[in-house]
Amino acid sequence: MFPPNLVALAATVLDEARAKGLRIATAESCTGGLIAGLLTEIPGSSDVVERGFVTYSNDAKIEVIGVPEALIAAHGAVSEPVARAMAEGAIRHARAELTVAVTGVAGPGGGTADKPIGLVHIAVARESGETLHEEHRFGDIGRSRVRMKTVEAALKLLLKLL
Repeated sequence: MFPPNLVALAATVLDEARAKGLRIATAESCTGGLIAGLLTEIPGSSDVVERGFVTYSNDAKIEVIGVPEALIAAHGAVSEPVARAMAEGAIRHARAELTVAVTGVAGPGGGTADKPIGLVHIAVARESGETLHEEHRFGDIGRSRVRMKTVEAALKLLLKLL
C-alpha cells in the first residue's frame, strides 16, 4: 500500500519511539489518516501508536482536539499556529507523549495566492511542551503526491523530536 521507503521510515520512527518508551498520536487534516495508517502498517506498532485523530473540518479541529476557534478565524486552518495547536491539542486528548499534526492544501482546488496548493504546515509536540514546526510548499504536484510528501515530511519531523 505504501512505498518501501516510507515503510522503512515509519519503522525507524517506531523503533526510536519504542526505545525511548514514547507513544505517538496523530492529528491529521490534509492527510486524512495516512500517517496513522502508515505507522500501523508496521507489525507490532500497537505498543507505540496510541491513537489518530482525523480532524479534517474546522469544527473537528475545535471539537475533537480543542483548537481555539479564534485561532482558526485569525490565521486560517492552514497555518503554523493551527498546526501547533493541533499537535498540542492531540497531546491533551490522547495518552501519548509525542504527537504529529498536519494541515494543508492538497488540491486540486482550494488554493489562494497566500495559501497555494501544496502548502502544508506540520507540527510535532512532546508532553514536556517542546514543539517543532515546518512549512512546506510542495507546489501543485497533484493531490496524492502532496499527501504522500506530507506523510514523509511529518515522519522526518517526528524523528527530529525523538
